[in-house]
Amino acid sequence: MKKLALATTIFFLILSTAIIKNTTKQIEDEIFTVKENMRVLKSEFENISLEYDYLSSSEKLLEYQYLYFEDDLIQKNIKDIKIYNISDSIKKIQDFKIIKD
Repeated sequence: MKKLALATTIFFLILSTAIIKNTTKQIEDEIFTVKENMRVLKSEFENISLEYDYLSSSEKLLEYQYLYFEDDLIQKNIKDIKIYNISDSIKKIQDFKIIKD
């Protein structure tokens, strides 16, 4: 009777250890996946945040122009901007249009 109880206990311990190890492995895989996703999202967030911080307003752009480019940049009228379109060997110059939705 003692041998049966000891064998049952050992079998139960081995079975529970295997279940715990398998569950732990699955949790570690999920944690790794989440960390990788967070790393990619953090990188995207940093890029978007940088873009927003530096290009969010025309005043900022003008400020950077004065700081870094001095007289290299000149302001253009939007009506002077043209679009050069090449499609099926047809070259065409069009006016730039702003469409508001």
